[in-house]
Amino acid sequence: MAHYAFLDENNNVVEVIVGKDETDNKENWEEYYENLKGLKCKRTSYNTKANQHLLSGTAFRGNYAGIGYTYETENDVFIPPKPFESWVLNTDFWIWQPPVSYPNDNKNYFWNENNQSWDLE
Repeated sequence: MAHYAFLDENNNVVEVIVGKDETDNKENWEEYYENLKGLKCKRTSYNTKANQHLLSGTAFRGNYAGIGYTYETENDVFIPPKPFESWVLNTDFWIWQPPVSYPNDNKNYFWNENNQSWDLE
């Protein structure tokens, strides 16, 4: 079983479905679903997050696509929505990172965009 993301005209993910495995038949399933729905379609890997395969396989397209993600054509990756204006895209892992590292003291913090800091919960 494979997953497929449908993209709008701006390459934003608007829907993700479970579909035919890419090894089923000789059909190009991205093209098949694209023609079926009338939207650009890209396969996405349920087991890929932060450009790492969760089961020690090969990472595929940076991240598992979700609604609101963007498909970046030049690098063939899905990028999650930017959580805060100050965060920067890490193109090794295709995830957004804060300008200040999360504290490593086993306490719970939330990002304070106004102060550009991690504040205790």
